[in-house]
Amino acid sequence: MRFTKYILFALSLLICSVSQAQEEDIFGISEKAKAPKSNSSVGNVFRNVLEQFSLEISGGAAYHQTKMPFYSETPYNFPFYQYQNFDNKLELTEETPIDMKSSDWAMPLNAGIRINLFSLLTIGGGYGREWGNFSNMRGGDHEFNFDASSYQVSKLYGTVGLVLYDAKRRQSFLKWQYRRYSTNNLYMMSELTQRARQVYPWRFILEAEFGQLDLKQSMDQYVSVSEDPYFGLGLRIERDFSEYTKMFVKGGAEFRSFVYSNPLLPEIQTLDQNVYALQVGFSVRFPGTKRCKIGGCGVVMKHMHNGVEYRGSGIFNYQNRKIGQWY
Repeated sequence: MRFTKYILFALSLLICSVSQAQEEDIFGISEKAKAPKSNSSVGNVFRNVLEQFSLEISGGAAYHQTKMPFYSETPYNFPFYQYQNFDNKLELTEETPIDMKSSDWAMPLNAGIRINLFSLLTIGGGYGREWGNFSNMRGGDHEFNFDASSYQVSKLYGTVGLVLYDAKRRQSFLKWQYRRYSTNNLYMMSELTQRARQVYPWRFILEAEFGQLDLKQSMDQYVSVSEDPYFGLGLRIERDFSEYTKMFVKGGAEFRSFVYSNPLLPEIQTLDQNVYALQVGFSVRFPGTKRCKIGGCGVVMKHMHNGVEYRGSGIFNYQNRKIGQWY
């Protein structure tokens, strides 16, 4: 009996040690608590905050449509023409305007910074530039001419994004899928665990954008940007290549307006423009974990030295490798 008690006591110690080892890998990184990234508490806070910031650049193509409800008591004073039977007595009231329309292509380029908030929201801002063609506006048998056939516009913008789906939400969705299986079903619970631990590099974000435009090169000397800010809405799809780098595709629409104002004419014409853009970009997140520079340390994944976490590879490789390591 006494020998049996010794065996049971040894088995209990072994089980406790195994369970404790499962919570901490062989390099001493806890799964539950974040490892310090600096020797000082202030430095640790700074690095934890720093790794929430990322720099990004994007570019692509855009198709814009512009609409102008043109009305005037003296339309012949504007660069407004009728192809046939032009009548100088033509009067267009605000109730019966002519819808002048135009469409053409543009090329946007943006650079900005983004902040991740608890993997739920993203906020950011930046500077953008757009080069576009601008065709004369037409409505029926009428045409409104401009001085130039192209324009350049810059913008200062801010963004707010809502994360719709990512790795964490995928894990919640998998748990919901496996809810019909009993927790005693070891096979299905093991399958759930394996699928939940898989690397899921995709992220889907619903993003709103707002900002102010500045015409660097106008299509006409009398055309200027409206004082009202522009706004936009789009869907952003991100694909992680590592813990710190990712590519993204963003598609959406922007809504903005311009004004045609000749000081010699009483009426002011409003040009409402919708821009439908598709952009591809690259983003780099600031690494909060320092690169390991200890000679002879060949650990590739994140590891500890004197109680501080270090990474063993560059920002273009996955850092947080839970099972083994690879190059």
